[in-house]
Amino acid sequence: MSVPCKFERSLLSHEEYETIRLTHHPAIYDIEAAELEAMRPRLRKMRDKERTQSRHKQREQRGKGEARGASFPGTAEHASKRKQVFAAALKRVNSEVRRLHNLAAKTANVEAARKALALHRAANFMTYPAAGATANEGMAPNPSSRRRKIITGAKIGRVSQSTKVAQAVRDARGAA
Repeated sequence: MSVPCKFERSLLSHEEYETIRLTHHPAIYDIEAAELEAMRPRLRKMRDKERTQSRHKQREQRGKGEARGASFPGTAEHASKRKQVFAAALKRVNSEVRRLHNLAAKTANVEAARKALALHRAANFMTYPAAGATANEGMAPNPSSRRRKIITGAKIGRVSQSTKVAQAVRDARGAA
């Protein structure tokens, strides 16, 4: 059950109320995550203190425990309501920390997805270098140790022409 801010102010001291006031709706969004994390232990400590006092007052009323100091004011109901105020503030801080954590995780996830999409799209348009005559060192040619015999085209033509001429001479001898 929620408690009105005026009622909270009536239950708490000025310092306690200033701490609690920061956990309410518009002010909680202006607080950094690190400051919220630092606020959690303080609120837990305040809540636990009130819970202890409330339980002790309840034991006193039932007659199971002795009085706790001469100046402990109020009834068990008063300490219980103060504990509820601190517990509600702690709940608001926890939910805000959770919200900020989820927002950061979602942002990181979106950034990772965008990066993956960019890499995927870049892979579709990958340009490979041309192989060229020799892309790299590769296999080295093994030169032949034999002497290279180069016959010119004119010599080849002269030899085949002389064969034709010799055949024609032979053919002419047999016909005459």
